[in-house]
Amino acid sequence: MQATTLHDAHVALGAKMIDFAGWRMPVQYGPILDEVNTVRQRTGLFDLSHMGRLQVTGPDAVRFLDRVVTSFVAKIPEGAIRYGLVCREDGNPLDDLLVYKTGPEEVFIVANASNKDTVLEWFREHTGDFAVELEDQTQALAMVALQGQGSQAALQPLVQGLDLGTVGYYKFGFATVAGLPNVRVSRTGYTGEDGFEVYLPDGDVVRVWDELLRVGKPQGLAPIGLGARDTLRLEAGMPLYGHEIDLTHNPVEAGLGFGLSFKEEKGDWIGRAALERVKANPTRALVGLVTDGKRAPREGYTLFHGDEEVGRVCSGAVSPTLGKNIGSGYLPVALAAELKGSGGTIDMDLRGKRQACHVVDLPFYSRTRK
Repeated sequence: MQATTLHDAHVALGAKMIDFAGWRMPVQYGPILDEVNTVRQRTGLFDLSHMGRLQVTGPDAVRFLDRVVTSFVAKIPEGAIRYGLVCREDGNPLDDLLVYKTGPEEVFIVANASNKDTVLEWFREHTGDFAVELEDQTQALAMVALQGQGSQAALQPLVQGLDLGTVGYYKFGFATVAGLPNVRVSRTGYTGEDGFEVYLPDGDVVRVWDELLRVGKPQGLAPIGLGARDTLRLEAGMPLYGHEIDLTHNPVEAGLGFGLSFKEEKGDWIGRAALERVKANPTRALVGLVTDGKRAPREGYTLFHGDEEVGRVCSGAVSPTLGKNIGSGYLPVALAAELKGSGGTIDMDLRGKRQACHVVDLPFYSRTRK
């Protein structure tokens, strides 16, 4: 079991620690629903150092990634970020990624903690004759994130050489942060709120974490655990690998077409042919589930339409933002369209007890960005 360099800081703040994807991580510092509200109404600080961070460099870095990643890397402007996936030939994903285009021969990749080694091995297996170098920077670089409408005001006092207001959504730049030069700062987020990610030398992360908590206090900044993060991303309709997508659930049916490029000039990429077939004839669709009943949808609950079993819940949570119980799940395409169009319901089942769920579009929550 690995631990981030911030482990002792989390314990000192009273965090409940759990095992997650091979890492010892904070699931909560206080009530999870309160932490969700902190991010929605103020600002949250996250330790994301368990995520995988990979550097791809060399003359063929972009051409190589356009072979193994679903997004069109050659078309990403320098200083921009795109969502993409790494798929097998059958179109099912090994992981989903964020792809940072640093330069014509340098691309930075952020992968899920549970899949970083899988992605790195897959990349190495497919380098072939491409002139590329792969570097795992997960241990060398720490990663923290600020999420919430006060995140820019909380972070800017520690940033020199970069006006955070000029960093657009899914863009990044380099700055001096807390006295550390050439620190990558990006603006993406996994909560549906405005926010920034900061990549800094691992040996400096404890000091910077403490400074962020101090400087961000006027914005109500507080540390947030993985439990609230999961609820926040579900409210925002964002997939989590191992739930909405995995080796049996493809990105087309998960509604992730924006991360797939079928443009001819991108050329062939691993999984393209299979996903083109799925795109032409999808059999299921990922939908949102909302229930006013007492029980929240939970992963694995069986979904019924009348007496027919039609799917299973992928994710579920109590949503303090909506004041309802929410979840996600796959349904047959025609049934999903029918129920969303008519405001119809299906039943979720737990040990023989049924509860009605309204079928809705994702996301449940979206904040208008500036």
